Amino acid sequence: MTQTTMVFHPRPGAGPEKSWTFPAPERSRLANGLSVLHVHRPGQRVVAVELLLDAPLDAEPEGIDGVATIMARALSEGTDTMDAETFAAELERCGATMDAGADHAGVQVALDVPASRLERALGLMADAVRAPAFPADEVDRLVRQRLDEIVHELASPARRAAIALYGELFDASARISRPRAGTAESVARVDRAAVADFFAAHVRPATATVVVVGDLDGVDLDGILDRTLGKWTGSDAPPTEVTPARADDAARVVIVHRTGSVQTQVLAGRLGPDRHDAVWPSLSIGTYCLGGTLTSRLDRVLREEKGYTYGIRALNQSLRSGALLAITGSVETDVTGPALADMVAVLRTLAAEGLTDDERDAAVQNLVGVAPLKYQTSRSVADSLADVVAQRLPDDYLPGLYARLGAVATADASDAAVAGFDPEHLVIVLVGDAAQIREPVEALGLGPVTVVE
Repeated sequence: MTQTTMVFHPRPGAGPEKSWTFPAPERSRLANGLSVLHVHRPGQRVVAVELLLDAPLDAEPEGIDGVATIMARALSEGTDTMDAETFAAELERCGATMDAGADHAGVQVALDVPASRLERALGLMADAVRAPAFPADEVDRLVRQRLDEIVHELASPARRAAIALYGELFDASARISRPRAGTAESVARVDRAAVADFFAAHVRPATATVVVVGDLDGVDLDGILDRTLGKWTGSDAPPTEVTPARADDAARVVIVHRTGSVQTQVLAGRLGPDRHDAVWPSLSIGTYCLGGTLTSRLDRVLREEKGYTYGIRALNQSLRSGALLAITGSVETDVTGPALADMVAVLRTLAAEGLTDDERDAAVQNLVGVAPLKYQTSRSVADSLADVVAQRLPDDYLPGLYARLGAVATADASDAAVAGFDPEHLVIVLVGDAAQIREPVEALGLGPVTVVE
């Protein structure tokens, strides 16, 4: 019998570390005033395009919140030369997809298309913003669709909590205090005339920016843009002004009553500094340490130790002006009081003891170390660049941000998180059964408690 000898080879080691930085875009401008940012990404044969229109929610006429959303969705419902079905068929022939949406900073139109068919697809995008038809029957259909969505949104505890928090934080006269895509009452007032008027007042090349990311080797991008979006015309009115957001962040609790609810949706938040502020990198690291992952402080206590929740997160989300600092998750109804008490205890322990170097290092690794994977696709790069444009940040903001994130000191991250998530300045919204949770919540002394339906 022959004996076989196994040979074990050494385990391969890691290769040399490669330096990485977020790709810097090149900027240009078309003759019609349209700003262009493009990034060449070798090997990315599906090109991601994002067109940003300076049509913010603040600009919506009084009483018809949601008109920006309906307008965005109606851009693909036909033009002066083709109806909605023909437009959709032409996109399909290009192998392209096009979506549009509205947010506080403006309207975004996203296009993904193989590089070989970029010109034809950009021609369709150009037609959509140059001469949209806005057929009355299609606008009416989109309004009905949005009204159906609102019914489902109001049935979602997480969405209901967000609506209540924004309505509680911001003055009722501020557009940001109301749902981004409108309420049932305001959307019902949207018609074809309102959509066309909003488009005419705010959609123009001089205040728009197009972001193009992908493998552009052999692509005559300048010529393609000139022949497509370059044919778009409009006035040279200045960009809309950004009004600083203001909020009332005195500590208080609002309970949105849901009879018989077996869970309580928790959303605690306030208005904080945004990405224009020098503290943003430190705040981002501190927020991640607090609740950015399954191993962060909030999850470690409320999920792992106490078993109150499947997960609880902290976030710092940029708005058009300022940022929403929030803690969000859900807990069983009967432990709502203890869960809130422990959440506040985590925040107070953080203030007393600060973060550890290990927590800071883990946050940097997760936010900076995995960035090359996050930005592997053209779409991810295009979305982040478009976000930079929408926030009116410099073109080189993201490369600089990642460098600053990596250099954040533990003490600075601690200070930013403590200041941002101070329990004395958190408005807490609870969506749950008020009959069961009001008394234990009031006993915590987290501020006045109000119950709404």
